[in-house]
Amino acid sequence: MATVIRNPILFPSTSHHPNQNHTFLTLRFSQTLRSSLRSKSRFAVSCSQSEPPPPHPSSSRRRPPYIPNLIPDPSYVRIFDTTLRDGEQSPGASMTSKEKLDVARQLAKLGVDIIEAGFPAASKDDFEAVKMIAQAVGNAVDNDGYVPVICGLSRCNEKDIRTAWEAVKYAKRPRIHTFIATSPIHMEYKLRMSKDKVVDIARNMVKFARSLGCDDVEFSPEDAGRSDREFLYEILGEVIKAGATTLNIPDTVGITMPSEFGKLIADIKANTPGIENVIISTHCQNDLGLSTANTIEGARAGARQLEVTINGIGERAGNASLEEVVMALRCGAHVNGNLYTGIDTKHIFLTSKMVEEYTGLQVQPHKALVGANAFAHESGIHQDGMLKHKGTYEIISPEDIGLERTNEAGIVLGKLSGRHALRKRLEELGYELNDDQVQTLFWCFKAVAEQKKRVTDADLRALVSDEVFQAEPVWKLGDLQVTCGTLGLSTATVKLLSSDGSTHVACSIGTGPVDSAYKAVDLIVKEQVTLLEYSMNAVTEGIDAIATTRVVIRGESETSTITTHALTGETVIRTFSGTGAGMDVVVSSVKAYIAALNKMSGFKESSQSAEKISISSLKI
Repeated sequence: MATVIRNPILFPSTSHHPNQNHTFLTLRFSQTLRSSLRSKSRFAVSCSQSEPPPPHPSSSRRRPPYIPNLIPDPSYVRIFDTTLRDGEQSPGASMTSKEKLDVARQLAKLGVDIIEAGFPAASKDDFEAVKMIAQAVGNAVDNDGYVPVICGLSRCNEKDIRTAWEAVKYAKRPRIHTFIATSPIHMEYKLRMSKDKVVDIARNMVKFARSLGCDDVEFSPEDAGRSDREFLYEILGEVIKAGATTLNIPDTVGITMPSEFGKLIADIKANTPGIENVIISTHCQNDLGLSTANTIEGARAGARQLEVTINGIGERAGNASLEEVVMALRCGAHVNGNLYTGIDTKHIFLTSKMVEEYTGLQVQPHKALVGANAFAHESGIHQDGMLKHKGTYEIISPEDIGLERTNEAGIVLGKLSGRHALRKRLEELGYELNDDQVQTLFWCFKAVAEQKKRVTDADLRALVSDEVFQAEPVWKLGDLQVTCGTLGLSTATVKLLSSDGSTHVACSIGTGPVDSAYKAVDLIVKEQVTLLEYSMNAVTEGIDAIATTRVVIRGESETSTITTHALTGETVIRTFSGTGAGMDVVVSSVKAYIAALNKMSGFKESSQSAEKISISSLKI
């Protein structure tokens, strides 16, 4: 249960900025009982049923060789992740180029088949991010020969397609994904084109993509769910003849029911000439909460590529969630024709946390698989069942998605623990950090361990998020001193370190410690911002718990907030999120504020050096 606290001293009801609208301080405390019920037991299989199921197919099958238009094993399903393209279009989600590269590397560890790295024609910054991912992640071949396909999205015009190719061509397996709308409402009101014109453009642009040397071309008829079936068969047949290797069928507005979408895929498979020479793909939006169900129905009907995002993020209500789709296929293999993927599910939880931290889009507690309550049991009846046999109420072992139960770690970390023990536990939690990162994290760990008898896995995750999952530091907190209470105004002195190594000190008064500290930071940074959101969580129980703070800000100057939507061409007021962690709630709050300012500064610098290209089309 979340307790909302309004403390006039810690954080007053009045805003600390003149333009600030609403602030909320939420403290959440986990329950000891929840963690105590979780006993160590790894299931031999991923899903618990009334009768022991047979070993999961993916445990004995290898990922088939990659051929753009053919999958040698008809039961294998490719996972196409569009977190870095469609996911980043979520309101409030913004990632730096470095963060996008980190996420791409994590997606490769997860084992996704295709990474849609972005929309290269949207801006110079987007182009460079896709190119960087293609060069780094797109050439990192593992011992089994796996390397992800790196894909770039483009509209059906030569400029977009050429730009996409220039960004992705450095990958070992590059792909161009191009699209045009096919529904009557889109063709009439948005494109203002006839059916014949749309078919002609689609055919010619797929040919153009192939002429550049790209032998892996994906085509999407935007708003396929509301398109005329006979027209779909026609345009899909034409792009197949033009050289398309994957046909993606998007439910762009999330309007179709699962049975409808399954029939759509089946009809396309049965009536499109040349369909046997390509891969059918799905892309389902979540406007009615049916994206995962529609995606599974698409796979059951013959689709062998599924487009998803981590945590289901995306524009409007989001997309089909990778973790839900993958685990649903695994748990439902007995009714889904033993379909399987190449995903290493033990990386799901860490990937979810990374995307959550980088985008600032917090996962709701009841989110399937990766939410805070996904493996929590509070009902007395459920607790009784769990104590007797976990299979009574858990169909999936949390360890299967990389979530270690906090009270079951073999290594207990404390103030006497060394670097080796810390690195070992971080590796067990799925973090692969370099020596410098471990060194930085070690001293933060020591500072916490001096104040706590035992540092938990949740504490470690909070510290990693605070020290590793952050934007490039333009400003860094040096020291902070606050004086507050009931006898007078709060006072804060803040010392910040800039990227050039110089030191800046400012002092300010305010109506609370956080208010005065933020005002002192403002005096140094000299950016006019509005604080839109403020929330705080305790990652573990107890008075000595680490606090994690999240803030969302919006800059008041045009250069720091105004951008162009990658697909609609509309002006967007951009917001920036930041997170911080610490045993002192004020320190945690200031770290979060500085992290958001760093993101905004990074965006401002990239905006000044990049020429924005106006794009006027709707998303897939």
